Amino acid sequence: MEKPIKKNKIKEKLTYKYRFVVLNEDTFEERFSFKLNRLNVFVFGALFSVFLIALTTSIIALTPLKEYFQGYSSTELKKDATNLVYKVDSLQNALLVNDLYIENIQQILKGEIKRVDFNKDSIFEQMKIDKINFAPSSVDSAFREVVEQEDRFSVFEQASKNSDIVFTSPIKGEITQTFDTKEEHFAIDIAVDINTPIKAVADGTVIFNGFTADTGYVLLIEHNQGFISVYKHNATNYKKQSELVKAGEVIATAGSTGAFSTGPHLHFELWENGYPVNPSNYIYFK
Repeated sequence: MEKPIKKNKIKEKLTYKYRFVVLNEDTFEERFSFKLNRLNVFVFGALFSVFLIALTTSIIALTPLKEYFQGYSSTELKKDATNLVYKVDSLQNALLVNDLYIENIQQILKGEIKRVDFNKDSIFEQMKIDKINFAPSSVDSAFREVVEQEDRFSVFEQASKNSDIVFTSPIKGEITQTFDTKEEHFAIDIAVDINTPIKAVADGTVIFNGFTADTGYVLLIEHNQGFISVYKHNATNYKKQSELVKAGEVIATAGSTGAFSTGPHLHFELWENGYPVNPSNYIYFK
């Protein structure tokens, strides 16, 4: 019987009504009043707390204020993060290219790349023109003997000399080796001081600018009417590939780069329609 009595007392305390009155302090006039009990106060307090929590959560989630709370990120921060991801991806690609370049350089320095033997520094092997067979046939050899007996030009010097193009000397110096087809030296070597300016022999377009282990820094210029001029063993190349040059314009400096070089000089070749020609037939070097 004690438990029901306790329950009734608790219920009475919760449902016992009180009167809340607001009075004027000076006149004691009653302004307003209402009845309440403890149960109503608990229920109203709980509902108000839930409403306050919901309102606060909505303000944080739906307004920019959320950026100031941990766990939320701003739109600008997301954009910056996306841009950083793109930049990191680009840097990774650049690092891969640099790693490949360094690996190739290391192979060259260690001598792991297979050596290719060249006959002199002819442009035939440089440009790997394997499809052209320069070995003369028996009929061709007999024809050459007849032509040479008649004091005419050899097959390597059949380029037309009546061309409208005018060449200038690429450099001034002492000729140490002339054009010789028997020794497969399809060029003229001119000894000069190191860093002597090298000039373009005619107007044209740079079609190659590079470095080889045997011939050092090499520059090729394509001219009109099928002519190509070649400059080897340079100390420095000033012109880039696809760059236009004028006759007499400085394109490089003479040097002694490459394994085949015997000292500071210019190895100069002149080609016409895919065949080497004697530069002395077109250019006055002295």
